[in-house]
Amino acid sequence: LDTLMQVGLGYIELGQSATTLSGGEAQRIKLATELSRRATGRTLYILDEPTTGLHFEDIRKLLSVLNSLTDAGNSVLVIEHNLDVIKSADWLIDMGPEGGSGGGVVVAEGTPYDVASVSKSHTGTYLAPLLKK
Repeated sequence: LDTLMQVGLGYIELGQSATTLSGGEAQRIKLATELSRRATGRTLYILDEPTTGLHFEDIRKLLSVLNSLTDAGNSVLVIEHNLDVIKSADWLIDMGPEGGSGGGVVVAEGTPYDVASVSKSHTGTYLAPLLKK
């Protein structure tokens, strides 16, 4: 149960049907399961929009868990649109320039500051003001 709390799922009720969980909640349950296993320091975690529907405090908790994973030598790959998560990444790959058939091209890559300086990057445009705070 402590692991579920760490990934921001303290509000989930025991016995709650899996069909009522969002995609992000299901991912975080899987992450909590992985965190409960013996650590190797050689694991690649891939998360697709794990913060969807999360309160700011739960996002902070999740980021803390992800940072502890990388501190332990693991790698974490996150597909995300939440700028608070994006700005905390070590390295970004911004795909675009648009979504769907208008995307699929690497528009920018680098640290959040690098991406924020690329004028063609929609992510960079919205990220830049957050990095100045």
